[in-house]
Amino acid sequence: MTTSSQPRAAVTPRRVATGTAGAAPRRLPLRKRIWRDRVMLLLTLPGLVYFLVFHYAPLIGYVVAFKDYQPYVGFIDSPWIGLANFELVFGDSRFWTSVINTLKITLTQLVLFFPAPIALALLLNSVISDKVRRFVQSVVYLPHFIGWVIIVSIFQQILGGAGVLPNLLESVGLPRVDVMTNPDTFPLLVTLQVLWKDAGWGTIIFLAALLSINQELYEAAAMDGAGRWRRLWHVTLPGITPIIVLLLILNLGSILSVGFEQILLQRDAVGAESAEVLDTFVYFNGIQDGQWGPAAAVGLIKAIVGAALVLGANKVAHLLGHEGVYRGAAK
Repeated sequence: MTTSSQPRAAVTPRRVATGTAGAAPRRLPLRKRIWRDRVMLLLTLPGLVYFLVFHYAPLIGYVVAFKDYQPYVGFIDSPWIGLANFELVFGDSRFWTSVINTLKITLTQLVLFFPAPIALALLLNSVISDKVRRFVQSVVYLPHFIGWVIIVSIFQQILGGAGVLPNLLESVGLPRVDVMTNPDTFPLLVTLQVLWKDAGWGTIIFLAALLSINQELYEAAAMDGAGRWRRLWHVTLPGITPIIVLLLILNLGSILSVGFEQILLQRDAVGAESAEVLDTFVYFNGIQDGQWGPAAAVGLIKAIVGAALVLGANKVAHLLGHEGVYRGAAK
């Protein structure tokens, strides 16, 4: 009995393909996802209620901008007047003066104050001793918790007409200078006050971003011969660039708000021509003079300009390769 010398072909078992092989996992229904994430949703509930009550619900009040609003008549019964309030605002020279003053202060703060927390965070991050770093952090955080009344009083005692600086200048034969009543230096004075109060507090986010940078990148850069400045330029700054872009975009959204209480406390000292900003304009015209419609129109203009700047700056960030405030839609 002879057998064939040809080897038999190996039979490879085939796996029967199922309908779910390679398919994306089925998404859970909304009810089950809510139940699964119930703890996290409960933790975010207070913040959600806060924004709904104090930020989104007041948006209904912007209807006053299109009405001849009378407080004793109410929102519903006040007559509609269309864009008359906006025409009244745009025709008021005080409005444009407040816009110019607001932009002056905002640009000064954007140039001088915005980089300060970044530089301070880099300096604190370079301190080797933990005790020294914690002590300096505690010292620079403290002014944030001081009210504007106290801060303006401190600056008055130092830079005012009878303060330390004018007396020191007079003692050395120089003329006395009253910085607190000088309209030309008011934007710089306001920026200096904000810098002293909030520069330390602003370092918190940047210090957290610096801690998230992979330390192996510094080691690899040092092995390649990169010095301190090259590591700063090529590792540290790119590592915190997303946070810088995010905060810059958010600051652009509030470009027309420069601090009501701080300006109000010093407005009379330098005069309304130099210290009137949009927030104080709304206060004096809306609350004191009872012009609710024009005041609401100014508030609506601020909201529209802020939203447009945030959306535009976020789009530019996407074009430059950054994430910005939110990610673009996937294509």
